[in-house]
Amino acid sequence: MNQHLRYALVNARLHATDLAARLAVDPKTVERWLQGRVPYPRHRWAVADVLQVDEADLWPEVAGYRRTISSEIQAVYPHRHAVPQAVWRQHFASAVREIDILTYSGLFLAEDTSLMLTIAQRARVGVKVRVLLGDPDSPEVAARGADEHIGPDVMAARTRNALMLYQPLHDVPGVEVRLHGTVLYNSIYRADDQILVNTHAYGIPAAQAPVTHLQSGTEAGTAAVYLSSFERVWTSARPHPLKITINDHVSRPT
Repeated sequence: MNQHLRYALVNARLHATDLAARLAVDPKTVERWLQGRVPYPRHRWAVADVLQVDEADLWPEVAGYRRTISSEIQAVYPHRHAVPQAVWRQHFASAVREIDILTYSGLFLAEDTSLMLTIAQRARVGVKVRVLLGDPDSPEVAARGADEHIGPDVMAARTRNALMLYQPLHDVPGVEVRLHGTVLYNSIYRADDQILVNTHAYGIPAAQAPVTHLQSGTEAGTAAVYLSSFERVWTSARPHPLKITINDHVSRPT
């Protein structure tokens, strides 16, 4: 007998037949729930909505099945362009040990002079900076350009533009840039234990895709998955000297 459900019906001044009508189910189904049968999740949620109570108040035995949102998640932004500039600046300015960046071009960072200065300043005081950009000659960068409907050549040019804009970091100790040719499922922006993950969605520009702010917790946590991914890409990437001549810059005017 499910007394919790019975009491909730009484408090809501509803009969079993009323609940059945609201949910468009057979009254016998509601009677079976009252006798102790646990409904499928979609019915439990619907009943809880109708009775304006929590699902666990009606079926305490299912509370153990729940999984709370990870404590590592600090914020979720619907789009990268929704992340305030102040958040990006504070993110990198807070680093005291390491800054890691994994993206294809990350032009929005490279074009922000204040962010470049912030990263350079952190490097000068001993913060280790590792930057992974897409190899402009790789098929993966070309494929990303095709997926975003901007074209392979445009995507390659964006990456070369980013490399040009990163050149002020060339002579800063502690800064290392590598080029990767991997299928990038997300971009990663790390400052010590704080990680901003820009999810990639097929056919959607990265600026329009969500960003999750994570705080690194345990070695088995969510953030650790992305940090491990970064290390794998870093290991397989090739060093880039950041010393580029105008002949290397394909996006110059013609």
